[in-house]
Amino acid sequence: MEEVLNYLKACGTFYLATNHGDQPHVRPFGAVCEHNGRLYIVTNNRKKVYRQMLDNPKVEICGMNQDTWIRVEGEAVHDESREARAKMLEDNKAALSSMYSADDGLMEVLYLKNATATIYSFTAEPKVVRF
Repeated sequence: MEEVLNYLKACGTFYLATNHGDQPHVRPFGAVCEHNGRLYIVTNNRKKVYRQMLDNPKVEICGMNQDTWIRVEGEAVHDESREARAKMLEDNKAALSSMYSADDGLMEVLYLKNATATIYSFTAEPKVVRF
C-alpha cells in the first residue's frame, strides 16, 4: 500500500471516478494519506462526490507520473474518526489547511478497502498491489 500512496502523492493530481445511476463521474483529487495501514482520500460532505461514494462505494482512481500510470479500484468506506481527519490534515497541510479543519463539520475522509492497484508502463509488465 505504501507504494500506491507514494505513487499518488508523486502524481500531484489524480482522478477519482464514481457512479450515479448509470452515469460515471470523474473529478480531480490531490490529497491522500495513510492512517492505520489504510489509504485515505478526503472530500467535503456538501459535494455530490461524497453522496455518490456513500450510495455506491465502488470507486476507481487513476493518475499518471512520467511514463507510467496507475489505476486503483476499491470500495470507499467512510471513517468518522477525528484522528483520521487530523492525519489527513497533517499530511496535506499546504493543500487542505485553507479549506478544512478536523472539526469543521465539512471535511470527510474515506479509506479504500478490497483495493487493487495496477501500475502500468509502455515498457514493462503491469505491477499489481492488493490492499
